[in-house]
Amino acid sequence: MSRSPAPRRRATLASLAAELKVSRTTVSNAYNRPDQLSAELRERVLSTAKRLGYPGPDPVARSLRTRKAGAVGLVITEPLNYSFSDPAALDFVAGLAESCEAVGQGLLLVAVGPNRTVSEGSAAVLAAGVDGFVVYSASDDDPYLPVVLQRHLPVVVVDQPKEVPGASQVGIDDRAAMRRLAEYVVGLGHREIGLLTMRLGREWPQTGPGPAVADPARAATPHFHVQSERILGVRDAMAAAGLDPGSLTVVENYEHLPTSGGVGAEVALEANPRITALMCTADVLALSAMDHLRARGIYVPGQITVTGFDGVPDAIARGLTTVAQPSVEKGRRAGELLNNPPRSGLPVVEVLDTEVVRGRTSGPPA
Repeated sequence: MSRSPAPRRRATLASLAAELKVSRTTVSNAYNRPDQLSAELRERVLSTAKRLGYPGPDPVARSLRTRKAGAVGLVITEPLNYSFSDPAALDFVAGLAESCEAVGQGLLLVAVGPNRTVSEGSAAVLAAGVDGFVVYSASDDDPYLPVVLQRHLPVVVVDQPKEVPGASQVGIDDRAAMRRLAEYVVGLGHREIGLLTMRLGREWPQTGPGPAVADPARAATPHFHVQSERILGVRDAMAAAGLDPGSLTVVENYEHLPTSGGVGAEVALEANPRITALMCTADVLALSAMDHLRARGIYVPGQITVTGFDGVPDAIARGLTTVAQPSVEKGRRAGELLNNPPRSGLPVVEVLDTEVVRGRTSGPPA
């Protein structure tokens, strides 16, 4: 019985150098510093490496040697399907990817969503081979933020939480932007206003996951800074117009589903049937609410005004009255601050501009 041939030993940097009769530095330069070799020599190294099955320098060993991982870690605490379905989040990721690609950095998504235990998420953060972290829209009591800071790497926080020690920040003035939009709505004559928000805290106090009216205490002390600022912006405009800010009906959506805005609209109108304007802290909520209302014979803006926040393409195309924010630019600036930090070494706070878009979904109360 014939014996099977012995398996061929895996080619190494040393064996490749011996085959080519060049130094190991020359082989390394072919991959890491191609400007140090002639085009002909580099091509000879790479073609011989391919023939011998040499895969190239070990990336782990190289990162240990250079102390560079070649990637940016993106920490998103929402479910992954949210990250790739919410238009504003998707635009942000596109901007971040663009800035990373411009400097030859990769982008590593560090999954720490609600489907993982805290220990699993913490382990993912600690094991991530990255040169720095971008934290996207986390609560101020997020358990992974201290773990990120424990790595002692550059950190840029986008949107929330505010004032993280040592971290740069990129965001908008949510309170002022929402106030301008609410001033427009109040100026149209609306006095009974409902507000649909994304979740206000990591824990959900209700028995079911569906939208619910937020009790005054929860609405006043949310752990998600962005939602807090947008609620305050509406209340500021109401107070300035002589209205009672306490009359604002706040409905919290804990889940980010395509139907969340519609169900939230129903909850708001059941709580206060006199509502003539339904403001939303995200365009996806507003679009869902519009579809839900239309299916029940309630016309926008003929019978109720609906507004959003974000300025995503679908919202603009459908004529939604909203606040347009530069989501792509948020991602781009976060990547630039992380990959090219200021020479001073001090954290930077960047506040980007927003614009109120007066669309076709707002009008005077019926």
